[in-house]
Amino acid sequence: MTDATRNFMKLQFAAKSENESFARVAVAAFVTQLDPTMDEITDLKTVVSEAVTNCIIHGYDSDAEGIVYIEVAIEQDVVSLTIEDKGRGIEDMELAKQPLYTSKPELERSGMGFTIMENFMDEFELISDIDGGTSIRMKKRIESKKALYN
Repeated sequence: MTDATRNFMKLQFAAKSENESFARVAVAAFVTQLDPTMDEITDLKTVVSEAVTNCIIHGYDSDAEGIVYIEVAIEQDVVSLTIEDKGRGIEDMELAKQPLYTSKPELERSGMGFTIMENFMDEFELISDIDGGTSIRMKKRIESKKALYN
C-alpha cells in the first residue's frame, strides 16, 4: 500500500461523557469520503460511542482525569479504527467480553459494548494492560465502494 492510498486522522480529547457525541460525529464525518451507506455510518457511530464510553466509564472511572485517543485510517475501502485510553486496564478480558457482563451494574450499563463492536465490525481486537490502559482496534470494509476495487 502506498501512502497515496492511505488517509488518516488522529484525535485526542478529555475523557468526559459530553465528548462522546463529538467523537462519534468526527469519525463519521471523516469516513464519509468513502460514501458509506447509512447503515455503515450508523454501525461506525455506534462502535465509536461504545468504545469511547468504555474508556470514560471503565478506563478512567468517569470522574478521573484522562484522555481518549482515536485514530482512523482509510486504505482503499477499509476503515481501521483504534480507540484507546491510558487508564486502569481490564483485569479479565474474557469475562469483560461476555454478553451482559458489566463491572458497573450500579450505572445500569447493559454489558453489550464489546459484543456490539465485534458484531458491527469485520475485525475486532482488544488489548489491555493493568494500569497501562486499553486499546480497541477494529476494521470495517465499506461495501458501497466494493465495486471500485474488484
